[in-house]
Amino acid sequence: MLSALDRRHTVAPPGYSRWLIPPAALAIHLCIGQVYATSVYKNSLIAHFDTGQTAIGVIFSIAIVMLGLSAAVAGTWVEANGPRKAMFVSACFWAVGFLVGSLGIATKQLWLLYLGYGLLGGIGLGIGYISPVSTLIKWFPDRPGLATGLAIMGFGGGAMVASPLSRQLLSFYDSGYDPSNAGSTASGSALVWLFVTLGLGYFVIMMFGVANVRVPADDWRPAGFDPATVAAKPLVTTANVSAANAVKTRSFWLLWVVLFCNVTAGIGILEQASPMIQDFFRDNGTSAVSVAAAGGFVGLLSLFNMAGRFVWSSTSDVIGRKPIYLVYLGVGMVSYALLAVFGQTATALFVLFACVILSFYGGGFATAPAYLRDLFGTYQVGAIHGRLLTAWSAAGIAGPLIVNGFLDAQGKPGTLTAAAYRPALFTMVGVLAVGFVANLLVRPVPQRYHEPAAQQGVDEDEAAVKGGTR
Repeated sequence: MLSALDRRHTVAPPGYSRWLIPPAALAIHLCIGQVYATSVYKNSLIAHFDTGQTAIGVIFSIAIVMLGLSAAVAGTWVEANGPRKAMFVSACFWAVGFLVGSLGIATKQLWLLYLGYGLLGGIGLGIGYISPVSTLIKWFPDRPGLATGLAIMGFGGGAMVASPLSRQLLSFYDSGYDPSNAGSTASGSALVWLFVTLGLGYFVIMMFGVANVRVPADDWRPAGFDPATVAAKPLVTTANVSAANAVKTRSFWLLWVVLFCNVTAGIGILEQASPMIQDFFRDNGTSAVSVAAAGGFVGLLSLFNMAGRFVWSSTSDVIGRKPIYLVYLGVGMVSYALLAVFGQTATALFVLFACVILSFYGGGFATAPAYLRDLFGTYQVGAIHGRLLTAWSAAGIAGPLIVNGFLDAQGKPGTLTAAAYRPALFTMVGVLAVGFVANLLVRPVPQRYHEPAAQQGVDEDEAAVKGGTR
């Protein structure tokens, strides 16, 4: 039965519609995007384990760090074994992570929650995130930005589904829990059943992606597609670079810096969104923005995060990857500066600037695989993407540290005003400026790193044999 997961069993038959692939990828990303909804039950976990915010926050940090590390380590394995096997492994780790986490909650062993949702779930996150990327790019060589945007927007939108779903499940399992009350906490048994339900439910949904994903035949091309028209664009190569050689190039590390800076700036807003909008409009200790309105603002940011992944990455197919990152970073700098100076003058202005910043945050994620394809070809683009995602792991630590570090120096939560945020916001302008310069310095990969055509075919055959696909 497991042989059905091998790459040789996933080659699409003639006439197979490539538009069936994005929904298969979306099934994976919508599920693993739940990681952005962990704040929904954070207070309940704090109460259940009788511990502090930092101890519970570590769960999310472990998951994000493992996402980047597992994507980097397993990237070459994913390329060799194909998307179906990778998606299946991701689903298993993701589901088992929830189940082990539920055992930790039931026994009040916090280390099991770290091991389950953090470590095992984080491995599922990393493998699941990169598993459809290479396949999508091969199915959509004419529109790689649109294809990866369709899938990766699911990761940004996963929290929009998981947040209300988790609240309703907690209220179903615990009649005393009020999802409309920010101070209400769910019981330990409700948390256990939430994790069990999510683990099993997500596994079933991810199996839809596993069953429907296909890889194109070697000689397949979209109708009317001429590879020469794509290669004629700036920075787009017809050659291929292995993952081992890609990390030796200057362009890879410049793009690593670009992604790190873009994510660091965006995640700083995302992590602090709800208290931030309340603090910006605080006067004499009272905020003009209610808790409910702040929650709605977080939902709006999630929407722009998701939409930016599709809209901006699709736009990159038209104007190019390098120019679109100049927009992300350049307009992002302006938006951060305007937010710092004028954000407190009107709620509408604050929301506008924040939504623009979050749309660029999402767009940067979705455009990265297409940028890598342009620079390094399709040969091992999934493995290269996995290595690039270590920038996300680093930014996931740096962004919150920068913002929280400045805020801790300004005063206690609940007493801060817009002025307290300005040092952090202007620091983010500087971070984006570094990324802007790095993007300007990206150049085509030197020919000495290209794979010889004949050797590339041998390497692919050997990788397939090692992966059990021949």
